[in-house]
Amino acid sequence: MRFESLFVAAALAVPFAAAQQNPTEPVALTIYNQDFAVARTSIDLDLHSGLNEFTTTGVTSRLEPDSVVLRDPSGKRVVQVVEQNYDAGVVNQDWLLQKYEGKTIDFQIGTGPGGQVQIVQGKIIRAGSSINPYGQQNQPLIEVNGKMQFNLPGLPLFPAATDGLLLKPTLRWQIHSDKADRFNAELAYITGGLDWEATYNVVVPASSDVTAEEQADVHGWVTIHNQSGSEFPQASIKLMAGDVAKIQPPSGGYGMAKARDEIVFAGAMQAAQVTQKAFDDFHLYDLHRTVSLRDGETKQVQFLDATDVTVKRSYLYDGQSPQFQPQTYYNGNVNEMRGYGLEGENPKVSIIEEIKNSEQNHLGIPLPAGRVRLYRRDADGQMEFVGENTISHTPVEETLKIPTGSAFDVKGSRRQTDFHVNQPDRILDETFEIKVTNQKQQPVKVTVVEHLYRGDNWQIMNKSAAFTKRDSHTLEFPLQVPAKGETTLTYSVRYSW
Repeated sequence: MRFESLFVAAALAVPFAAAQQNPTEPVALTIYNQDFAVARTSIDLDLHSGLNEFTTTGVTSRLEPDSVVLRDPSGKRVVQVVEQNYDAGVVNQDWLLQKYEGKTIDFQIGTGPGGQVQIVQGKIIRAGSSINPYGQQNQPLIEVNGKMQFNLPGLPLFPAATDGLLLKPTLRWQIHSDKADRFNAELAYITGGLDWEATYNVVVPASSDVTAEEQADVHGWVTIHNQSGSEFPQASIKLMAGDVAKIQPPSGGYGMAKARDEIVFAGAMQAAQVTQKAFDDFHLYDLHRTVSLRDGETKQVQFLDATDVTVKRSYLYDGQSPQFQPQTYYNGNVNEMRGYGLEGENPKVSIIEEIKNSEQNHLGIPLPAGRVRLYRRDADGQMEFVGENTISHTPVEETLKIPTGSAFDVKGSRRQTDFHVNQPDRILDETFEIKVTNQKQQPVKVTVVEHLYRGDNWQIMNKSAAFTKRDSHTLEFPLQVPAKGETTLTYSVRYSW
């Protein structure tokens, strides 16, 4: 990022000295996956005794002005900033219409015979663009030939004067110094419009038995988005992974960046390996390379390339309707409605891909949150997409459990077979039958999930299979379902209050 000065050394009559400054090294960006970044660069401060003014146009249009830090990185000097001004109002047509409000300018309305340009003069009564008290955008109001109209008569042609025009966002300081001094100061600030995300492609081989453990290739990519309104010709980039507390500014508060449909893949040219380290309570990834990051650009860099990663498939059946939201009952009460929670039961059995994030499994690095896509090679060697989902930040030694779709040949059903309420004894008994069918050529293991949602006090009275408690209201029953067969689970639960 290049810093340019709009000021030159002032004459003696000027009450303070103005100076030109330029960065001495590329910009360093630490990008967070919450649509903001910390930008840092070095500025050559050539201070005179008294008041100095410095200006840079190398900042972004989404800079947070109160986040700016200008300091001596060696700690030997104090940079005494008397005043700071930031203007993100880069010139555009709306800005110029407001600047010339009340004045008459030319409008180009087309071409006449022989290709001659036709010009009409119009007085800008109201520039428009602002929001009226009813939340509507004001239309421009132009006087042409003594009549008013609510639209521009043509393409506005503004005078060539550039006084007061800002071609880039501008940050300006007044700095007081007791003596003449020159040193490299660090400029750091927070800006919106920069974020990143991780994506993972998991490629498993062709297999006739997808329930067995498989050896897969895992490729991880970092995707960086720049919508900050600024170009970064030379940027060293680090990525912070974790949920950092950050107050988000109002929408559009720091300006809107333009969008550009352009993706740059940087993985093939990457020489240095991406590394990570623990930092505070988060993880910091370093690309170890200088990249060019243009405004509106999306850049991708490969950070993970692992082979022989064991992937294990399992199945999960939750027979309750996904739309069901259980009501919380306090003070030991229960819901006595027989049909409560039985509407719209779910026949789908979810496919779960499990990957252990360990060194032994050829991974063993903290994996930032992102999207995981699963591909399987066909018998002819071609890759086919077979599902995707997202993962949260995953530490080392944890297991990724990635739902990738619903099984075609494995189905479930769930029905209530008994229900009885004993009011005098304050007891409610309920019995369920869950059936899982498997039309595959291989047996499958299906975990059946049951939610005890009627009340807080419950006890399992009878069961046809063992279970484990996921939490105080959720049970998991592991079932083996034979090839071309079915398995039935029954259990009874007693609620008391």
